[in-house]
Amino acid sequence: MALNLLKLSVGPETVEDLEGFIAQRMLLSGADVTWHQTRMVPKRRDELLDGGSIYWVIKGQICARQVLLDIVPFTDESGIGRCRLILDPVLVRTERHPKRPFQGWRYLKPDEAPADFAGASEDDGLPREMRDELSDLGLF
Repeated sequence: MALNLLKLSVGPETVEDLEGFIAQRMLLSGADVTWHQTRMVPKRRDELLDGGSIYWVIKGQICARQVLLDIVPFTDESGIGRCRLILDPVLVRTERHPKRPFQGWRYLKPDEAPADFAGASEDDGLPREMRDELSDLGLF
């Protein structure tokens, strides 16, 4: 089974904000993938790239994921080792799951990862906030 990463999304306050950030980065870079840069290189690369995803925590809840495509270590212009996590640009919404704040990223075992969101769809006519609240209550 694939191993996943868990990461706080700093800046975006909603999944829509994160989608906008991804779209803007792709537009500016001209790339067909997006990335997240981090200081630490995951040691369990092969497990992560065997179908793993990065799960995003937004405002204290895991609520979306992106498939990990590659992990590229590099040294920046200051001589500091860094890592670029290459990601599929498609953001998949997940069932919401509360998560306390933490620094950096964490490994997330497959059996601990929330399922993809299978509730109401975007075209159901409900406002996003209402859909999220109903999901939080377990009604979706």
